[in-house]
Amino acid sequence: MSLLLSSFAEVSSYILYILLAIIILLVMITVHEFGHYIAGKIFGFGIEEFAIGFGPKIYSKTRKNGEKFSLRLIPLGGFCSFTGEDADSADPKAFNNKKPWQRIIVLISGALMNYVLAVLVISLMFGIYGHSAVMAYKMEENSTVNHEYTLTERDVIVSCNNKNIYMITDLMSALDGKNKDELIDFCVYRRGEYKNLKIIMQENADFSNVEDVQKLSKVLGIYYNVSEDGALDSGFRTTGLKEGFFITIAKSFEFSFKLAGTIFTILGQLITGSLGINSLGGTVTTITVTANAIKTGGLWSLLNITSFIGVNLAVFNLLPIPALDGSRVVFTVIEWIRKKPLNRRVEGIIHTVGFILIMVFAIFVDLQSCFR
Repeated sequence: MSLLLSSFAEVSSYILYILLAIIILLVMITVHEFGHYIAGKIFGFGIEEFAIGFGPKIYSKTRKNGEKFSLRLIPLGGFCSFTGEDADSADPKAFNNKKPWQRIIVLISGALMNYVLAVLVISLMFGIYGHSAVMAYKMEENSTVNHEYTLTERDVIVSCNNKNIYMITDLMSALDGKNKDELIDFCVYRRGEYKNLKIIMQENADFSNVEDVQKLSKVLGIYYNVSEDGALDSGFRTTGLKEGFFITIAKSFEFSFKLAGTIFTILGQLITGSLGINSLGGTVTTITVTANAIKTGGLWSLLNITSFIGVNLAVFNLLPIPALDGSRVVFTVIEWIRKKPLNRRVEGIIHTVGFILIMVFAIFVDLQSCFR
């Protein structure tokens, strides 16, 4: 009986994590659509409906000006529908009758709101836990290396080769291509004070593959204890380093750029084929990964993955893929240059087909992730 109750409690707890993950995704989607909405209101666009979710309506309210606000059954998306968005219209408030620069601002405002929220979340995370940094740990004494030129246990790496270090991949990037016996500038936070060091490279550094993280300890000449299960370790871990208010804000912006850069790197690897499609996941996978992260890492993981989702939505929506805001910006720029639009009906079909393909792709990657 106690085992049954324990299993029920565990399942109930995980369901709560799933619900929290869905709420996070809905908040990000709502903020995105609100960006479109508020920019549209500023420029006098006609707005037909502001919806949270897809599918059948479970709640709807119509304002006196005709705008509808609705909550829909499937909590995996949302939209802000403008008058005359994919067709010609005589209404001066219609989307396509507004000036191109106004349409572009409305289109990018959703991504901008996602990015602003992500930076605020990062600032909160850095304010509570300190900004993300890399710490040497599980180290043993290495008698073959002069200790003046190596790291010590619990050194927090602030910068390497004059580049701020937030993640282990940043450290790999800063060292990549350096040769054995080179002296590399490090700034570390050691026992309450900052120290500038010069670290001697013990091996040539080649981090062409992210999985090469295990080379870090060899390259920097440190030993580390093997984990209890016998698995190899990098000798480094992510930690938090608290600094002043203005430094925290500045590093929050820089960290957001790092996240965006990581997303572009992944896209590049997908295009070149160095990263397989089986590494991706759709909406369901995103929710599952978010729930697991919150379960294992608590508030820090919640804030961290929320910021990543925010930056990811901002970057992804500005890609020139049909149905996404980036594609609509491209069509608007073409119209601006040509002084006349492309066929509205054709453009509408392109966006509709693009939306369907995105949905099919998201479902496909979610399904294939179930059979890994």
